[in-house]
Amino acid sequence: MQNIVVHLQSEVSNSFRCQKAANSLDIDTSKKSVHHLEIGVDLVKPFNVGLILGASGSGKTTLAKKLFGDDCFEVAIDLAKPIIDQFPDDWSYDDCATALAGMGLTAVPCWIRPAYTLSNGQRARAEAALLLAASTRDVIVIDEWTSVVDRTVAKVMSHCLQKYARRTGKKIMVISCHYDVVEWLNPDFISDCNLQQYTDRRAMVGTFERTDQLRLDVRQVDRKSWKYFSKYHYLSDNLPAGKIYTYGLFDGENQIGFQCFAAYIPGNQVTFFSNRTVIHPDYAGLGLGIHLINETSKDVVRKGLKVKAKFSSIPVYKAMIRQKYWICTEVSTPIEKGKMGSLKGNSGRQRVAAVRSKVKCFHFDFIWKA
Repeated sequence: MQNIVVHLQSEVSNSFRCQKAANSLDIDTSKKSVHHLEIGVDLVKPFNVGLILGASGSGKTTLAKKLFGDDCFEVAIDLAKPIIDQFPDDWSYDDCATALAGMGLTAVPCWIRPAYTLSNGQRARAEAALLLAASTRDVIVIDEWTSVVDRTVAKVMSHCLQKYARRTGKKIMVISCHYDVVEWLNPDFISDCNLQQYTDRRAMVGTFERTDQLRLDVRQVDRKSWKYFSKYHYLSDNLPAGKIYTYGLFDGENQIGFQCFAAYIPGNQVTFFSNRTVIHPDYAGLGLGIHLINETSKDVVRKGLKVKAKFSSIPVYKAMIRQKYWICTEVSTPIEKGKMGSLKGNSGRQRVAAVRSKVKCFHFDFIWKA
């Protein structure tokens, strides 16, 4: 256990206006310009997630510099370049995709646009993924965590960060002024600069259960809401033709997810295929996609219909293969290369077909009984 002492003192101007302001409240400037912090930190015992908490001016940043050096805050992101092009050169595409998905940044369009086009939440996730990938430091320090995002988004991001750090064996020190992320980060220890108090949580991390939960519900929705989610989907912007059922996932009155079921087979209005599953990027990383698929599939079955799924998304496949009510029936390649033309073809449709000829399709049956 290290006992860290931080003593901060700032100069006070003797200008007329400054003296007037101080005298108006009879402020003792010699006391009000000094901040003393004394707090313990244990970096010797194994940990993955440390948390320095406190209000602005409480000494958080100075404490981090005392622990890890003045240069501990690394700038990991180039706003002019796509995120996926900023990972180490020796990383494979799968490595990059896994790192981004691990931080909950699962929307591929976000990977390939310049970073300046991302929202604050998406940018924070991307920067964390880059830091954990590229930093050579023993402990990675992340300052001002979730300071510029909605508080619900902050909780989702914090859950993704701690989960990814633990899965990859990284050690991170998170600095934040927000106490609402504590349960979602589930840190190994907390150094609270407001209370000047150290709390070791290592013994409870593995069994800790959050009391703070998101309250979400599923509702059937009009197909028009698809226009707000289509840009996040990896395939077509259009919904399937014919008979469809559409659902939304809601956080209060805010729709944060979309799910569709369509009758693909000509002449068969009994079998519906799950498709167009989208969770808004701000909520990605909590496993909400598979939850939405499962709950809406049950509703379709209650209508007396059968549910199947056919898709090429690897993350969806990995989630679905672990579900008790989904059975993988086939893995196929939908188009044989050359059947619809090559990359040199004149038709854009031909070129897409040639590219997708190497993409595997996964077929599942939903076996839940109403």
